[in-house]
Amino acid sequence: MNEVALQLADAPLEEPVVRIALAGALGMFLGLEREWSQKPAGIRTFSLISLLGAVFAVLAQETAVGEGLLVLGGVLVIVQGVLLAVQGLLGKDGTGLSLTTSVSMLVAYGVGALVAAGFIVEGITVAVLSSLLLVLKRELHEFAWGLSREEMRSTTEFAILAFVIYPLLPGEYVVEFFGIVIPLEPQVIWLMVVAVAGIGIVNYAIVSSYGGRGIAVTGFFGGLASSTAVVGTMLDHVRQRPEAATYAVAAILLANAAMAARNLAIAVGFTIGGETAILLEAIVPLGAVILIAVAVAAWSADWGESTPIDLESPFSLKNALGFGAVFLVVLLFGSLAETWFGTLGFYVTAIASGFVSSAGATTSAVVLYRGGQLGPAEATIAILLATVSSIVVKAMLAATSTNHDFRNQVATTSALLLLGGAVASVLIVI
Repeated sequence: MNEVALQLADAPLEEPVVRIALAGALGMFLGLEREWSQKPAGIRTFSLISLLGAVFAVLAQETAVGEGLLVLGGVLVIVQGVLLAVQGLLGKDGTGLSLTTSVSMLVAYGVGALVAAGFIVEGITVAVLSSLLLVLKRELHEFAWGLSREEMRSTTEFAILAFVIYPLLPGEYVVEFFGIVIPLEPQVIWLMVVAVAGIGIVNYAIVSSYGGRGIAVTGFFGGLASSTAVVGTMLDHVRQRPEAATYAVAAILLANAAMAARNLAIAVGFTIGGETAILLEAIVPLGAVILIAVAVAAWSADWGESTPIDLESPFSLKNALGFGAVFLVVLLFGSLAETWFGTLGFYVTAIASGFVSSAGATTSAVVLYRGGQLGPAEATIAILLATVSSIVVKAMLAATSTNHDFRNQVATTSALLLLGGAVASVLIVI
């Protein structure tokens, strides 16, 4: 008996019995929300549907009639779902919302078939995402109903960039510029553009909902999309309320922390899964900037103060193409500068581009690192230099304020961040 239990415990996911059991568990997971919502189909029904899909998928792999049974099972689930939907529309079940349950049943069948066919990660992903969509019903409805025409248009444009243009781009492309061959990864480059734009959309939604409830939300989440917008808002806030200078300084610090966190996410996230090693070297210097900014902000301000922030449209095609153009120019001239003047040339390019977009300079360094033109230390220093130059830009903007205390505090705290970045750079070089 113990030997049998041990064999079952050690059974790999390649074993059909384990995959069937996993399919049943995922079906129960999907049916949990339906059961809680008191829908016609719940935990048992969803689990049985997933098991049915798993069994037919296994048969499809092993027998000649299995494929027919798999199709037949899907048709039966669709028919049952249609019947439930009709009952819901007629109000016979008292909910009128059985259409979602019907589609969820078909998803459960597909999850069971995916897992049994060996697509474990895909099946789990579908189950988790489907469950989230069911659980977040109210929030999703409120979000959709609250969108303005401009926001809906921006979201549609973003979807086109993310899901239409990206698949059309080649994976690799070689550009010859001034006789120098520069290898590019168009899909990776565009994915980075989409990621930065996506961060802006998420930030817009959060700030729109919670922007007036705390300086942390205003500074940090505002800085993810536009640290310049945070500085501009704080300048106006200090002009209207000079006594709130410490809170404005904290907001700018948190905007710097958010900017550094975004660059760190790009540096680490887009080196995962590639041929090169993950750019772990960026964690120490950028982490130092983040920690210093957050610590000084926590020490210098009272978190009970709130400041509203007014961001522009969540996504703009013009802004996205502008970022892409800046990024491409930085990448090309960075490669040329490195070829002509060595690594020092790319460092100068990173500093200059950081005044425009630290995210663009960061993505350029990551792409060059992935292509082998830069080592991990060189790429990290370039990213840090771009981050530091972005901090300097915000300090220069704050220096235009007529409030002396505000200007001095921003200059002092920015100097602390620059000092922390410099120390981290020395550590990386050593």
